[in-house]
Order: sequence, then C-alpha cells, then structure tokens
Amino acid sequence: MKQTAFLFFALITGINLYAQTKDPVQWTYTATKKADKVYTVTVTAIVSQPWHIYSQYTPKGGPVPTKFSFNPNPLLMLDGSVNEQGKLEIVHDKNFGVDVKFYSNKVVFIQTVKMKTTVKTNINGTVEYMVCNDSQCLPPKKIPIDIRLQ
Repeated sequence: MKQTAFLFFALITGINLYAQTKDPVQWTYTATKKADKVYTVTVTAIVSQPWHIYSQYTPKGGPVPTKFSFNPNPLLMLDGSVNEQGKLEIVHDKNFGVDVKFYSNKVVFIQTVKMKTTVKTNINGTVEYMVCNDSQCLPPKKIPIDIRLQ
C-alpha cells in the first residue's frame, strides 16, 4: 500500500514539474537585407493562450520586462533600439501594483543592424523574458539567439 501511495505521489509530482517547465513561447528569427550593408533583424514570439509576454517597457516594480542583449561584434553596429510590433495591452495589475504592458498571441521585435563590411557574420546574444497568465507566472527565462546576416 505504501509503495502504491509513493508511486502515485511521484507520478503526480513528475507531471506537475513537467507542466511547469513547458515554455508557452515559440521564437523565430530572421534577417532581411534592407539596403547595402543594412539589415532588419526580426525576432518573433508566438505566445500560447492564455499566456502573455511583457513589453520591454514594463515599469519597475512590475514583472520582468523582455530584454535583448546583443554580444559585441566588430563587423556590425546596432542602429537604434529594439522596436516592438503587436497589439499592446496595458492593464493595472493589483499583484504588482503597476500598469503592466504585455502582448498576447504574438509580438515582433525589430532591430536594425548596419554592417561595417561585406563579410558575412552573425548577430547573437540573449533574450530574457517572463510569461504569465491570469493565475500564475513562470520564472524569467533567458534563451540564446543567433541570426545569420547574409
């Protein structure tokens, strides 16, 4: 009887851990040549319902905002900051006590990159983000990004 109860508890715990670690965000990356030595880097987040991902401009005191960190590359330079495109929602969150800014379903992040030479290279770094739904938040996560510029 004790073995059955232990097995049941282990199974339920394992299912809970698996469910909590599943990432509801799918990421895709592309680079498009815009002009001579100028590229538009597009990073798209597809967010499963009922989750949402936070804007880069979520205020302090709120959830972890999405943040891009690009590694230095002597062959290129970033032109401006990362822009966001999507249906921005702003809601006062009583748990955080601030107006949070987030996207549901899909958000596209765009960075313009200028090449210093015509040599092929990559832009790489990390994106840190956090997702929540109406009842819980997953811990912030960092994933690597590596995009070929051709």
